[in-house]
Amino acid sequence: MILGPSGCGKSTIGMLLAKELKIPFYDGDDYHPQKNIDKMSAGIALNDTDRKPWLQKINTKAKEEINKKGCVIACSALKDSYRKIISESIQENVLVVYLKGDYETIYQRMQARNHFMPPELLQSQFKTLEEPKKAIVVEVTQSPNAIIDFIKNTAKQV
Repeated sequence: MILGPSGCGKSTIGMLLAKELKIPFYDGDDYHPQKNIDKMSAGIALNDTDRKPWLQKINTKAKEEINKKGCVIACSALKDSYRKIISESIQENVLVVYLKGDYETIYQRMQARNHFMPPELLQSQFKTLEEPKKAIVVEVTQSPNAIIDFIKNTAKQV
């Protein structure tokens, strides 16, 4: 599971890592119901009630893939409780990678992209963020290739 606030590079790193590992990649954004997308597009932050069915869908996909050869899933998973929903009944098979960056760096990235999540909601994500205690932590200012190498080298030691 690749996690972090919107704009930190989850999809980019997730796709590259999945390609490197020759396993499927799934973007958590693809599992949002339309009402969540509409809400975020309108500049309204999601609450836990909005997120729960979305996180449960991601858990279902993760469980399906665990029985195959695994996968990489990119999902903000900002709170510990969200990560617990995603990894429910498969925790021992989930490796968490946290893409860590400061607000200003990620805000600038968000301004340069076209996404349903407006940069103005980033502050709400940083407020919600509970940094994971057990994770591979990678600084987002590194190049994508350096991040992938760090994840692969660190995962071998876990």
